[in-house]
Amino acid sequence: MIGKPDSLDRAMQVVIALVALFAVGNGLFMLADPLGWYVSIETVQATGPANRHFIGDIGLAYIISGAVLGYAAANLALRWGAALIGISWLAAHGGFHVYEVMTGICAPDVFWQDVPGVLGPPLLAFLAVVVQIGRQRASPVPLPKKLFLSIMQKVAGDGEPYIGDLDAAGGFATEKFQHAMLLSGHRYHAPAALLHMARLGSTRAEDCGPCVEIVRQFALADGIDDQRIQNALMGRPDHVEDALAYDFGAAVASGDVAAAADLGERIEAKYGRKVRTELALGAASGRLFPAIKRGLGYASACAIPRMA
Repeated sequence: MIGKPDSLDRAMQVVIALVALFAVGNGLFMLADPLGWYVSIETVQATGPANRHFIGDIGLAYIISGAVLGYAAANLALRWGAALIGISWLAAHGGFHVYEVMTGICAPDVFWQDVPGVLGPPLLAFLAVVVQIGRQRASPVPLPKKLFLSIMQKVAGDGEPYIGDLDAAGGFATEKFQHAMLLSGHRYHAPAALLHMARLGSTRAEDCGPCVEIVRQFALADGIDDQRIQNALMGRPDHVEDALAYDFGAAVASGDVAAAADLGERIEAKYGRKVRTELALGAASGRLFPAIKRGLGYASACAIPRMA
């Protein structure tokens, strides 16, 4: 789940931002003073005489790449796809240098002088994206449809039986669903435990066993103790705060207007309006996935089994 950025998130943003600054700065230099840029890079002179127009063209490519990377750096968790697009030309440029040295067009000593400025920036930016994906601090939105659905199938299994329906739906339904998933786990100001308790309460009130288990797994991945989760689900929360958030989620999902208003006001008085907003979004999302299942005829796959 993507929460408030931590120190490593910020560090990866800085890496992307530095690559963006390098690309924009180099591009502006090439546009403003193409001959001066040509003279300042000794290895470029080995490729032939200067061409002002050609240097300017490459400068524009650097500036555009840097601008896209700058956009990505502002929120790498959500815009890591933009970061990959931003480094695509830089990486292709570096790959062409590798091709030249492999085919003998460029001497090895010239290639190794170029490596820091040609291959270094795209590799650093790519590493930053990989780190965030590896930490599961990256939005599912940029994932290609088939890859996203295959990951959902592995993670949720029979808990989300409508995956095939999403795959078959037209009008980019899957891509839009990815945005809904991201909103359901939004957290920036709220403590992680409060958000998960609100989501658990909401999902449990919707009477959806598989959905509760999926939400429980997200809570565990966010560091919430398993026994603490179980106690809340059994009506014996460990803390007053857990009960407050859990009951708020249940009230929102069950349509208890008076209880939702009262609990919401108590949350707002204690934690602020922003936290209440995040818990409301989390609680509302608890209704989305069970509702989709019921609408598509998967109610039996959703209901919590009853004791005889």
